[in-house]
Amino acid sequence: MTITDKATVTAMATVDPAQVTEPRARFGDLVAAEWIKLWSLRSNTWAFVIGALAVIGFNVGTAWDTYRYWTAQDARSRADFVRDGIPLSIAFTANAAMVLMLALSAVGATAIVGEYRTGMIRTTFTAVPARRSVMAAKVCVVTAVTTVFGAVVAAASFGLTQAVLSGRHIGVPIDHPGALRVVVASALLAPVSALVGMALGTLIRHSAATMTANVVILLLLPLVFSADRHWAALVDHALPTGAWIRLVDVDQQAVAYPWTLTGAWTVYALWALATAAVAVISVQRRDQ
Repeated sequence: MTITDKATVTAMATVDPAQVTEPRARFGDLVAAEWIKLWSLRSNTWAFVIGALAVIGFNVGTAWDTYRYWTAQDARSRADFVRDGIPLSIAFTANAAMVLMLALSAVGATAIVGEYRTGMIRTTFTAVPARRSVMAAKVCVVTAVTTVFGAVVAAASFGLTQAVLSGRHIGVPIDHPGALRVVVASALLAPVSALVGMALGTLIRHSAATMTANVVILLLLPLVFSADRHWAALVDHALPTGAWIRLVDVDQQAVAYPWTLTGAWTVYALWALATAAVAVISVQRRDQ
């Protein structure tokens, strides 16, 4: 052994093991870990499958009901059917939107509440002290997965419902005025709902209370704040459900306090950004 080799061995032997640090986890590694955790929960897979079947089922069922009883409608209603935008309202119904919001907000909440319930969050933050990076990776994964889910469900609903209505020559193509907006708005409702559930789950950290808060914000508040009074209309317009209703209103029915499509898209964007920020920032300031 040469003198240099002896010096190297001596230096290695004198290194304190406590001073050996693991390399910092890259953001890509955190995203991969969150992807594995999301799909390791069997309940998430079932939630996506059942949610998709329920949403598409509600929409296709409405289209089939219209097809079946088409001849029972009066001549004026049949003549104004396409002009009034009814095929697009059937493409993604309010009942389907309600199911979508409940299912996706539950998925978003479970992504974080489940870790607090099992104590896995302590292990995660011990392995990766950068809590904001962990939550940012979780937000990216949930947003990406739910956006794809929403796009598939909205596109399938539109295609199937219009195919059924075409049997009565009342289906519309995707380039029909307002059709693409209905599909995109309905698809983006999925990630917005999931982020709302994740933000509430990060703040509340209890399954039952988080689910209740999801229902209150996404479903009950739009019923409480009607569009008849100005202050109530402002609150309604600031909610995700109110924004979705405005975006899919192709016929532009007369309301006491109308608002623009740009305003509705802005509400979507603000809810997505605000809830993502809450999920990322709040874990830095609270205990595990």
